[in-house]
Amino acid sequence: MKISYFKFSGIAAFIMLFSLGFISCKDGNQKDSNQETVEKNDTTNTKDPFFKISLAQWSLSGPIKDGSMDPVDFAQRASEMGFEGIEYVSQLYTSRYADAEDPQAALQSLLDTLKAKSEEYNVENVLIMVDHEGELASADEAERNEAVEKHKKWVDAAEFLGAHAIRVNLFGSEDEEEWKAAATDGLKKLSEYAADKNIDVLVENHGYYSSNAALLAEVMEDVNMENAGTLPDFGNFCLKREGGERYEAKCVEEYPKYQGVEEMMPYAKAVSAKAYEFNEEGEETTIDFERMLQIVKDAGYTGYVGIEYEGSGLSPEEGILATRELLIEKGTNLNSDNQ
Repeated sequence: MKISYFKFSGIAAFIMLFSLGFISCKDGNQKDSNQETVEKNDTTNTKDPFFKISLAQWSLSGPIKDGSMDPVDFAQRASEMGFEGIEYVSQLYTSRYADAEDPQAALQSLLDTLKAKSEEYNVENVLIMVDHEGELASADEAERNEAVEKHKKWVDAAEFLGAHAIRVNLFGSEDEEEWKAAATDGLKKLSEYAADKNIDVLVENHGYYSSNAALLAEVMEDVNMENAGTLPDFGNFCLKREGGERYEAKCVEEYPKYQGVEEMMPYAKAVSAKAYEFNEEGEETTIDFERMLQIVKDAGYTGYVGIEYEGSGLSPEEGILATRELLIEKGTNLNSDNQ
């Protein structure tokens, strides 16, 4: 039956009913029923990814660092590109508060602005990626405790912004067993503070021992707190770089990335979709996104997957959108395959 979706005015409807000899209520009800069925079926046939998509601010670190983008405009830029969630990067705001006469007041003023912007542009504050606040896995207890204290302001910031988590790094001791013990201690102390604020503390695989996913899983088991978790990143599995450098230098030893994500997913409360380069078909050339997302789905994860584009072949905006399209395509296909 072909269904008409035209809506008539009261007078036009009266004339039509009169000319047709008052169509029976039974037939009218049948049309309403059939229209509802069509609309229901249209909804059923609409597939979406099994996760939500957020934008990590690091994807825009280039424009921010060269001064062509103000980091406080992050919510606006993300909204304009169609994102519903955003992930801040603390180091991109350091100059806004660290050297102020009253750093604490300056930070609060910054947070007031960020919160207002997120509300104005209707985006959800998902988490804050925290860098350069000391080494939570330092072998020196005093240094480790100082790092915990420095991170606390970002726990408070996340609570103020309505975010659910902060992302931390677990750098420190160069001895594996010493690192494991120190990482457990530092992470647990910070997580205990964050628990009272209802904030998750998430460790990203960000190089060195933190990219040894099996070892990181042992730390998670030792910490054994509900709000202590992981943030698996698709691409950060370098264990060692030339010259012992932490970043930038060539990677000389890498942990198996698909295995690593799988080992981290049982503790995951966020996921980072790293992307570097794309081919003409829109596929990422260094990471199998379908394979990664299948691992994420198999773990039962349905939260935000944050886009973190770090490539050079496309502009930041182009790379972000290419990554989003790939996530939507693969995530939707995986969702459809299991209906």
